[in-house]
Amino acid sequence: MGLGLGLERRAGGMTENRFHTPFGDYRLQRLPARRRELLRAWDAADEYLLHQLAAQGGPAPESRTLVLNDSFGALATALHAFPLWSASDSVLSQEATRLNYRTNGLADDRLQLLTSLEMPRERPDLVIIRAPKTLALLEYQLHRLRPLLSPATRILVAGMMKALPAAVWKLLESLVGPVQTFPGRKKAKLMEVRFDPGLAAPPNPYPSSYRLENTPYRIVNHANVFSRERLDIGTRFFLQHLPKGRGRETLIDLGCGNGVLALMALHQNPEAEVHCVDESFMAVASARATLEGALGPEVNARFHAAADLREFAGKSVDRVLCNPPFHQQQVVGGHIARQMFRDARRVLRDGGELWVVGNRHLGYHKTLKQLFGNVELIASNPKFVVLRAVRLSGVKGPH
Repeated sequence: MGLGLGLERRAGGMTENRFHTPFGDYRLQRLPARRRELLRAWDAADEYLLHQLAAQGGPAPESRTLVLNDSFGALATALHAFPLWSASDSVLSQEATRLNYRTNGLADDRLQLLTSLEMPRERPDLVIIRAPKTLALLEYQLHRLRPLLSPATRILVAGMMKALPAAVWKLLESLVGPVQTFPGRKKAKLMEVRFDPGLAAPPNPYPSSYRLENTPYRIVNHANVFSRERLDIGTRFFLQHLPKGRGRETLIDLGCGNGVLALMALHQNPEAEVHCVDESFMAVASARATLEGALGPEVNARFHAAADLREFAGKSVDRVLCNPPFHQQQVVGGHIARQMFRDARRVLRDGGELWVVGNRHLGYHKTLKQLFGNVELIASNPKFVVLRAVRLSGVKGPH
């Protein structure tokens, strides 16, 4: 039984993929796609928001709607009949939105996808905000949003209760205006915000930067970048054991974040060609600002907002550095890291190396041994390990 019947068979039950809304029913899929997906592409907060919007009369026929942080395009799909901007920091979010439009046979001529660093050029009539996991991202978005708002703008904010601390309400009141809270429903929370044009908002603090210890370099961080205020302890440990340069080589910093690994790899080996890859638009922008600010605009680096390495040819890369995330939004799991390791193996030349840092308890050595047939422990401390796997000629990876 497949997607066509609205359910996907899995051990112990069925995964629902048909999204029932006041604006129609739609088949939705999460990305990256997994054979035994246990999670839906929407949650109770999406349902609550759409039902409240319908109860209020819905968007006017030609009103312009801006959606922020729509994880897999559930809101954009449901509101496809209206002129719509959808802004996200995730490449996967944009790919999922396009996929769900295609799956449901929807025309996308009224949809404009924006990155997290962009805002519409026109005023929206309705703003829908899914509260992001990172409070700093919401703060940045509200600063950017303020010039587009008027007292007539409708603003709805939704999220699951566990992702909506009191700090979200305080941030909305300090940067936008008074907040009305609706009763909770299915562990989801909904708020409506009224724009106060007389509010004196502080300046936007993002992007920020800090000086990398024992170097002259500054590390630039946009609002949604991991460990944006200081060097995280895993990366610090990785930097202590970063492989030395080998002259001319092609290197990928996979999941580059603010680009600190790529920067120090180039510092140690100026002859290398470095590619910074991340599925976060803000991460890629941070890495570009970090490397160009430290080494000049002519730095031998390329920057890719991408969810995988499909644009790289097989066996074209000498080395991959990776500090993988172990969660996707609120969901913890190893599927993202495993896909990154598979991608790395495909693009590495015979003899090419994947270097990984990770928490000891995540068991990356088992995954690397399965994919590469080998793994070496380079360094360890009570919390982290640095591992190396080599692509061996003639050794096939798992299918």
